[in-house]
Amino acid sequence: MIIALCSDELYPVHARVQQELTRRGHEVRTFGALESGTEAPWALCAEAAARQVASGACAEGIFFCWSGTGICMAANKVRGIRAALCTDAGMVRAARKWNHANVLCLSNRLLSEDLAREFLDAWFEEFPAEVGEAGVRELRGVERRWGTELAGSVHRSGG
Repeated sequence: MIIALCSDELYPVHARVQQELTRRGHEVRTFGALESGTEAPWALCAEAAARQVASGACAEGIFFCWSGTGICMAANKVRGIRAALCTDAGMVRAARKWNHANVLCLSNRLLSEDLAREFLDAWFEEFPAEVGEAGVRELRGVERRWGTELAGSVHRSGG
């Protein structure tokens, strides 16, 4: 499986996550600071990596930023992305099982190597595909409705 790995800043734990993904047999494509070696704008590197997941060029993504919040928000702006900001393995497991998350967002500030391993174990657990499907179908409907409405409307303020 091809995994998009993305961060706006470099932290030592990223190398461990990349090594662990490779050890598990995944191909890793890097984005942002992980690709360039220098700090990158979080919104732009999240967009680039999320587009690769949404297009199918990458099957899933693991994204990092200081809090994890900004990169998660940016990723979720890309149609077809279901990014989840998780701070423990239970949240990771629930995001995969019930929400079919395709991008895991993590906080550089909080992440240790031990936590990263726990999160990856939870991320790659197998669940029956039908679990959570009804909720994901409803979420896709929300995405379709808002995408259509936003594309067809112009909001002007003032006067």
